[in-house]
Amino acid sequence: MSEENKLSVLVVGGGGVGTIVAVNLEAGGHAKVTLVLRSNFSKVSRDGFSIRSVDHGNLNGWRPHEVVDQVPAIGFGKPGFDTVVCCTKNIQDSTPSIEELIRPAVTPGYTTVVLIQNGLNIELPLVAQFPQNVILSGVSFMGSHEPEPGIIEHDFEDKLVVGAFRNPGTSAALSNARARDFVGHYSAGGKTVCEYTADANRSRWEKLVYNATMNPICAILRTDTATLRLSDSIENLVRPAMEEIRAAASANGYNLDASIAQRMIDMDPMEIFFKPSMCMDALKGNLIEFENLVGEPLRAGKKHGVAMPVLTVIYDMCKMLQWQLKAAREGRSQEDMLKVYDSGKP
Repeated sequence: MSEENKLSVLVVGGGGVGTIVAVNLEAGGHAKVTLVLRSNFSKVSRDGFSIRSVDHGNLNGWRPHEVVDQVPAIGFGKPGFDTVVCCTKNIQDSTPSIEELIRPAVTPGYTTVVLIQNGLNIELPLVAQFPQNVILSGVSFMGSHEPEPGIIEHDFEDKLVVGAFRNPGTSAALSNARARDFVGHYSAGGKTVCEYTADANRSRWEKLVYNATMNPICAILRTDTATLRLSDSIENLVRPAMEEIRAAASANGYNLDASIAQRMIDMDPMEIFFKPSMCMDALKGNLIEFENLVGEPLRAGKKHGVAMPVLTVIYDMCKMLQWQLKAAREGRSQEDMLKVYDSGKP
């Protein structure tokens, strides 16, 4: 395919997941990718990525079509992007918001926005900001992280489920067609499993069985999923939390299979002592994306009268952890913390 006929894609977030998304899109030959980097920009612009991938093998010095250190603005003779793919963490405690971040690159009524991010109801701010744009949901089941700037370790195969979020300002037929088109582009390289779904939120609820339980518990304890299983804490902590997510999903119209809890418990191979993404962020001193992963399903369940005592405790402990992380990042002393407490401000 000629360069001018390739899909012009902006991928925002060049960490573990976003980099593999960019690799896969370019591998298919259907897209030219501009990748937005932050802390790793200098390293990658100089040396490229060093990637060890279960799907793509070892790639040394890899770069996409272009790397940039900020979201490009359209206009002034610069062509717009066909698709903007968001692979950043979705953290409500940080600024700018994702819709503010990508706004300069989105052509109203034209650009397709793809959210390859975790959590529930993440599309609502995008629908409000871009009422005439197609918004797609991408639920990724890959395991990939960046232990050092520019070093990508992709351990679990790339599986992506894509569907359309409902945006009242766009037709359902157009949104579903764009979702199927993206699946085709992403699958073109033959290196991944990418599937279309007519119901994007079902896949999100399914992933929350893991992401609202194992993920935050490991972050709170700074431990791995194998240790959770070895410590015999599954039956009194993890499984009850997973069943609460199932109950919340059912109350919201999604009846998840009774076996899903055990599948999620067994998902990570014991021998690798896997630390989920929220745990890795906490260990690095980064803020955690707990509101959309724990808070939103908790609120969605309670809205329908679902009792969720275990998830409530997990949520409150995540709030405490986030407070600690923010205090450390801002260099607050104990004296500073007491001043914050006395002022009644978070």
